Amino acid sequence: MAGKPSFKVLVAEKISVEGVEKLKKLYEVDAFDKMPREDLLERIDEYDALVVRSGTKVDAEVIERSGRLRVIGRAGIGVDNIDIDAATRKGILVANVPESNIVSAAEHTMAMLMATARNIPAADYSMSRGEWNRSAFQGVELYGKTLGIVGIGRIGGLVAERASAFEMRLIGFDPFISQQKSKQLGVEMKETLEDVLEEADFITLHVPITDDTRHMLGAKQFDMAKKGIRIVNVSRGGIIDEQALLEAIKDGRVAGAALDVFESEPPGENPLCSMPQVVVTPHLGASTSEAQYKAGVAIADQVIAGLSGEFVSGAVNMAMPHKEVVEALRPFMPLCEKLGRLYASLMKGAVTEIELEILGEISEHDTALLTVAFLKGMFENISMDTITYVNAPFVASERGITVKESKSRQSRDYVNLIVVTSKGDDGKMIAGATLIGKGQEIFVNVLDFEIEITPSKYMAFIRYADKPGMIGRVGTVLGDHAINIAGLQVGRKAIKGEAGMGLNLDTPLDPELIEELKAQPGINDAVFITL
Repeated sequence: MAGKPSFKVLVAEKISVEGVEKLKKLYEVDAFDKMPREDLLERIDEYDALVVRSGTKVDAEVIERSGRLRVIGRAGIGVDNIDIDAATRKGILVANVPESNIVSAAEHTMAMLMATARNIPAADYSMSRGEWNRSAFQGVELYGKTLGIVGIGRIGGLVAERASAFEMRLIGFDPFISQQKSKQLGVEMKETLEDVLEEADFITLHVPITDDTRHMLGAKQFDMAKKGIRIVNVSRGGIIDEQALLEAIKDGRVAGAALDVFESEPPGENPLCSMPQVVVTPHLGASTSEAQYKAGVAIADQVIAGLSGEFVSGAVNMAMPHKEVVEALRPFMPLCEKLGRLYASLMKGAVTEIELEILGEISEHDTALLTVAFLKGMFENISMDTITYVNAPFVASERGITVKESKSRQSRDYVNLIVVTSKGDDGKMIAGATLIGKGQEIFVNVLDFEIEITPSKYMAFIRYADKPGMIGRVGTVLGDHAINIAGLQVGRKAIKGEAGMGLNLDTPLDPELIEELKAQPGINDAVFITL
């Protein structure tokens, strides 16, 4: 061990040999195919870095038992099995490698697409039983068919490139991709998911699992979809309502499906797994030797960078440089993230340009972190990738969004003010945020209305005709559903024009209630937000 830094690394799950060897060249390494939890808890205090995949739960108990841990590396895309908050509180850097499996996931999508189009698994099973039943497995060509891609991120983009080689017509739905980017991929973007369903012969899903995407394909969507549609999901379980899919296949509305992920994993006695019209695989999207090789080597690089104090490109909770700048901006960073989440919920259509105006005393600092914090908040619930302070600008660039920042020492109404203006397919949108008093967070100028409202976990924003009785109408609808309003602010641009209303709520609003609000006379739009 002479000449090596005195760091010890624990690899608690099997990663590629090349990744382990890369670490061993620099550090003392203990590597296991699968380390029992009891052993992990007992020995974690010996190590400076921990490498895991998805099977090891690195919760608060593990983290609290670590006295010298500096880096946790996740060899893969997700970090659901790691308590990020607990790690951050102890100053432990958490990193992942989201780029490692995108090609594998895209190729598995294409394999599933072909398998469901040509009934390959069912035909293979029939042949294995000694049968020769060609007529039972007549399939369809991909050539000339319409493929609907829901989510045009990195994996969705790779699927588009591959599907174009089959001369498929490509349509897509992703409110957060620019027209320029979609044109480069040859994807005709639709305004709604329903528009895609009505035209597509095949649907492939590439979205994260959030409150907005859970069961985004359910009974209502299957009813409006083109009859005979085939559905592929290699993204996340829970995006499809599996019971609704089962009924739609039985009714003949959906011709087939190919599922790599499930609401519960393993799925157990899920009837979808035994249907001849459904192709199933046990979450194999990233299960290729190439993806595992790349994940192992890439996470070794991340751990080495973290232990060496160098730039960590996959950092999930990156410690910020320049202490004095961070201290000045720290109170505004969570506010900017919330402003980004607000923006993501309010935006209609694709965004091509975002400009942040940093006004007041904080403009004297390097405020790039505030822009990154806004982008992190905006993308974290609309991207399948783990969004960090490091990769948020890259995600914006990849989606064809131009990000600008302007600063001025002069602030109109507040000591400090952050105003965001976006431009896109549906015109311009404005919202801002500030801190008042002893760090009280406030959203201002939401939707360019004179609204000042404190952020809360559950919020709603409503645009309505400025006439008597509208506030009462909203209150009545919410009251009828036992929704308590904790706070309410209104603003308008002109008398008898359009007005805006911001509400703090004690409980969430379900989609049906939002639709009921939108259906009220005089209400132009209603959006529910979880911050």
